[in-house]
Amino acid sequence: MNTSIVGRHIELTEPIKDYINSSVEIFKKYNLDIISVNSIIAQDEKNGKKAFTFEFTINVAHLDTIVVKQKDKDLYSAVDIAVDRVNKVLRRHHDKITTHKATKLTEVEAAAVEDQIAIELEKFENEIIPVKLASYKPIDIEEALETLKAGEDLFKVFYDKDDNLRVLYKTKVEGKFGLY
Repeated sequence: MNTSIVGRHIELTEPIKDYINSSVEIFKKYNLDIISVNSIIAQDEKNGKKAFTFEFTINVAHLDTIVVKQKDKDLYSAVDIAVDRVNKVLRRHHDKITTHKATKLTEVEAAAVEDQIAIELEKFENEIIPVKLASYKPIDIEEALETLKAGEDLFKVFYDKDDNLRVLYKTKVEGKFGLY
């Protein structure tokens, strides 16, 4: 990061330079690619009153140039206010970058739940065998009852003539069946 300090109609002393340089160091905390920071101090006098104008011109990679001007009767307060304003701009840009790429909390929670379900299903992988329906065409309940009686299956899933999905099952009582 290149820094430069320019004084117009004012003598730049070491304390002023040190104060501005320490203020510029604060900008590093946002981890942005700051190319250069130019500081311009100007002193104006109107009607016998002195006023200081402080200006930051900051070049950030992949962002437009940031220019902040602040005018005050005290030089140090003008610098402080300008630093606060630049911090606000840089913080907003930093937040925009970091939150734009960040994963939402709901996505993290959903991924954790999906992982837990996958672990649970792996436990039953050897026990559960997927079976396709033998027939997708509708059949009568009597027809389903006869196939259930004839086979060793405990239940039969089928579509009835009204196109409802039905389950016919054997109960604990011998010779009795349930229909769901």
